[in-house]
Amino acid sequence: MDRTEIVFFDVETSVPFRSGQKHALLEFGAIVVCPRRLEELRSYSTLVRPADLSCVSPTSVRCNGITRDALSTAPSFHQVAELVYDMLNGRVWAGHNILRFDCLRIREAFAEIGRPAPEPKGIIDSLELLTRRFGRRAGNMKMATLASYFGLGQQKHRSLDDVRMNLEVVKYCATVLFLESSLPEVLMVDSSNMVKQCHCVAEAACSRDVGSTLTLMTTHKLPSTSMKQPHKVPDSLKVPDSRDPFDLSNFIDEIETTNTSQRDANLLDGRRQSDSSEMMPNLPAVSKGSSSSCSGFLESHQISLAALNASLVPFLGGCQRIALLHNGVPLQICGVNMKIHFGVSSKYLDHSGRPRVSIVVEPPKALCEILDRCDQLARQLSSDSGSDSEWRTTVIRKNGFSNLGPTFRLHIPTATKGEGSAYSTEIYQQEPTGTRKLVFTKTNVSELEPFFLPGTLVDACFRLDVYDYQQHAGIRLVAKKLLLHPSMPVPSAMEVNA
Repeated sequence: MDRTEIVFFDVETSVPFRSGQKHALLEFGAIVVCPRRLEELRSYSTLVRPADLSCVSPTSVRCNGITRDALSTAPSFHQVAELVYDMLNGRVWAGHNILRFDCLRIREAFAEIGRPAPEPKGIIDSLELLTRRFGRRAGNMKMATLASYFGLGQQKHRSLDDVRMNLEVVKYCATVLFLESSLPEVLMVDSSNMVKQCHCVAEAACSRDVGSTLTLMTTHKLPSTSMKQPHKVPDSLKVPDSRDPFDLSNFIDEIETTNTSQRDANLLDGRRQSDSSEMMPNLPAVSKGSSSSCSGFLESHQISLAALNASLVPFLGGCQRIALLHNGVPLQICGVNMKIHFGVSSKYLDHSGRPRVSIVVEPPKALCEILDRCDQLARQLSSDSGSDSEWRTTVIRKNGFSNLGPTFRLHIPTATKGEGSAYSTEIYQQEPTGTRKLVFTKTNVSELEPFFLPGTLVDACFRLDVYDYQQHAGIRLVAKKLLLHPSMPVPSAMEVNA
């Protein structure tokens, strides 16, 4: 049977309070929705009694209000599995942050009772979709924040209430994007005011046929009004010509790429560097002058802690981002003679399946103090702006390990070039005859490893990107240039590209 409906669903779980403990499913709620009119056709919700009621801690109760007493008379998952399966299997799944959370909990629940899990016809994760299409104008893009932004009331953190709120948020976002695509130059001047002015329009539109608006938002280009000189649609609103509407695997990667290019344009000095040497595959490139010098990058002794501050700056789609400034100028740092503690790591993948390449270095004390101060400033502003994401400190200190001082992670980003990808970081090697630029024709992590050996000294010019995503926030240090001072013989660039 071909099931064409969309099912919005949500689960509530216990909050693990000890190491190794899993999330226990406590509640399931779903609504079946007509894909064209986005009307609710059917609903189902149930509490689920976990095998061990002791997993429901006070913290868990504070999160969703589901108590042990309420669960004591609820059915087990084995008893409701057939109904859950029928709601989900063969339909398009939709929900907020379901790719990273709810889908996993459903599969775990079915695995525990030894039954095959339901399979989706497609998945629409509204967190990733709206972050990509709507931008962070609504703050951290959590459901509670989006609901507050559109005046839809408070999130109750109960499954059925949350999925209905999720559907309303999608309707409002789709309507706003539709209007902005029609008159972008007029409506994008102040998107926050525009949203308030369009609130009534959105409410009326959402009660009629807005299912096609969701389809436009996810699969096709939005129509523009007929004018003699049509308006140019902002990049933040453009929809690719060909994309599987249920394949969101590249969204986060695209967000990071967009963020990087926009920050480089708006926050950095805008300097354009020649990349002619990078266009010469399999040949080492000799730099002119010292590659360790980066215009606009400050060494530790040039940075005053009192001159540091964090500020909100305009970003895509009318939202704002946190920028770290030094005397009113975006802070960029040059760290000198830092020892590599851990070489190239690629254990984590981005959503395109490419390794997230990084190294761990040991910074001097002065640089640690600067980064600690940046953490304090950005974390405070993030909290003041309404974010409740868990903050991850930039400088890591391993207490109890006498042989390991403070460290931080330097990221070596990749960028798409044609049909392939390449490292965005310029990497140089100090040799007796001078400084040589290493040119890698492809992003093969094994080629980097011989250069980034533990104990090697490295100079690094890097920028500080403040991120807030998936309930985690912090400062990502992104290397723009690296200069290696090897303490032992390393392969030449010619050998690497052979």
